[in-house]
Amino acid sequence: MSADLSLYLVTDSAQCRARGRTVADTVARAVAGGVTAVQIREKAATPEEFLAVVTSVARVLPPDIALIVNDRVDVYLAARARGVHVSGVHVGQSDQPVGEVRAAIGPDALIGLSAATDDQLRAAAADPAGVDHIGIGPLHATTTKPDASGELGIDEFGRLAALVDLPAVAIGGITADDLPLLRACGAAGAAVVSAICASDDPESAARRLLNAWREPA
Repeated sequence: MSADLSLYLVTDSAQCRARGRTVADTVARAVAGGVTAVQIREKAATPEEFLAVVTSVARVLPPDIALIVNDRVDVYLAARARGVHVSGVHVGQSDQPVGEVRAAIGPDALIGLSAATDDQLRAAAADPAGVDHIGIGPLHATTTKPDASGELGIDEFGRLAALVDLPAVAIGGITADDLPLLRACGAAGAAVVSAICASDDPESAARRLLNAWREPA
């Protein structure tokens, strides 16, 4: 399985609520504007709440757009058991090891892995369990992930992405101005949170971002 990661929406339910929308409504509007992949991140939710969000998003998501579950393999498996369209799981360095994730979700599901150092990237590329893509960040300082390490910047992202032959997605405080530069330095895409979830118009925000991604640097 592969996914188009060009414009990768990572959801934030608090930001969506603050704009008077559900996560599913935000995703539906963002996809109408051009979002190509979606990751559901619900750090404070119970498994049942997380599953409910995943299910509601899957109902509005076209089947050709990847739906990734952040961290919770149990939620992914529960969704799949109910026949919900889910594509894979994204984990961080301190989450469940990739080998265990692969054993649980099977060979055909996607695994994304966060990595931010040379050693982490090389380990991801060499992992026999098979990492499908990596998330590198934060590109800039961001309030959506306060425990993130120091910002990398475009040049360092490009250097890290070039270390391995895996699709690399940038994340962390990304704006439309970053997108042509990221594409030029080898990014497979950009993951955004606030740029869409905190927007008053997710469809227009997504359209601006996708147009920027397609622009020459």
